[in-house]
Amino acid sequence: MGLIFGATTMDEANRAADVAVLPVGSFEQHGDHLPLMTDTIVACAIAQAAATAYELLLLPPVTISCSQEHTGWPGSVSIRSSTLTRIVTDVVESLSQAGVDRLVVVNGHGGNYVLSNVVQEANVAGRHMALYPRRQDWETARQHAELSSTSHDDMHAGEIETSLLLHLCPELVRPGYQTADHLADRPDLLVLGMRGYTDTGVIGKPSAATAAKGKAVLESLTSSFATSLALLR
Repeated sequence: MGLIFGATTMDEANRAADVAVLPVGSFEQHGDHLPLMTDTIVACAIAQAAATAYELLLLPPVTISCSQEHTGWPGSVSIRSSTLTRIVTDVVESLSQAGVDRLVVVNGHGGNYVLSNVVQEANVAGRHMALYPRRQDWETARQHAELSSTSHDDMHAGEIETSLLLHLCPELVRPGYQTADHLADRPDLLVLGMRGYTDTGVIGKPSAATAAKGKAVLESLTSSFATSLALLR
């Protein structure tokens, strides 16, 4: 699946979208079998599918975010939560100057906790921002795709992320995911980081991943997006 950000200003003038979509990913380790850009690829795919289905303004992604739990892993890079907050709020301000006062942030990285606060604050004076996918959207997608793992067990580089990349860009999935399963509870993740619970960077069951599951997950998330969109409209 190609990611398309080729619209011109004339295209957007003709579209006259009332809602924009901002994918937020990350640049962090995803074990030995998935690329550092995994979360960004996933966020972009969800955002593009939603923008296409609902005629929305598709923005380019934020590609580096709050991945401090991956600090020290080769290739992983983070920004402060305050920086991510400023990026999103600056985007909102710029959009409003172009006549778009509603935004859906499509978050591909679970560690971007601050986005919940950004969205909550943005809606004090009215409905202007939504955060997607919500937890229930992910759960619905898991059920729709008949994933074998739970959201708790399948935290990182596991069944759902590997399935999505097998569907979206299988050429980026390295061999070895079939034997990379690793499960771990992580009660002190904020203190110990990923290094406290995994040597490989994986917490989940990538061996259960298939492209068909990834396709079904994306279809479900595209459908569920309508609920968040309706709240803003």
